[in-house]
Amino acid sequence: MNLAVWIVSGVLAALYLMAGFTKLAKSKRDLLAEPRMAWAADFSAGQVKGIGAVEVAGALGLVLPWLTGLAPILTPVAALGLALVQVGAAITHIRRGEGATVPVNLVLFVAVVRFGQL
Repeated sequence: MNLAVWIVSGVLAALYLMAGFTKLAKSKRDLLAEPRMAWAADFSAGQVKGIGAVEVAGALGLVLPWLTGLAPILTPVAALGLALVQVGAAITHIRRGEGATVPVNLVLFVAVVRFGQL
């Protein structure tokens, strides 16, 4: 079970790092040029950067606290935070009629398993 949690945590961390750094590195105009980022039109440039920063922090939180043993409570907290980000993303996509599929279940899986291991 522990190996499965690490694999899921690593994959999710990589995905959130990529997504977060993309939002931080690109301008809103550049993001809007990508079809999967059309949602950014509904948010200010600062809000998009904020979402990116939350995703990067959450990605690091999924792995580093548990890996280092320093404040391991932050790993499930990060997972729950990313689950909330995904709920917000789902609401945004539903409002826009985009019917997004979001990985909430995977993030919650990590949170539940990590809380159970504390």
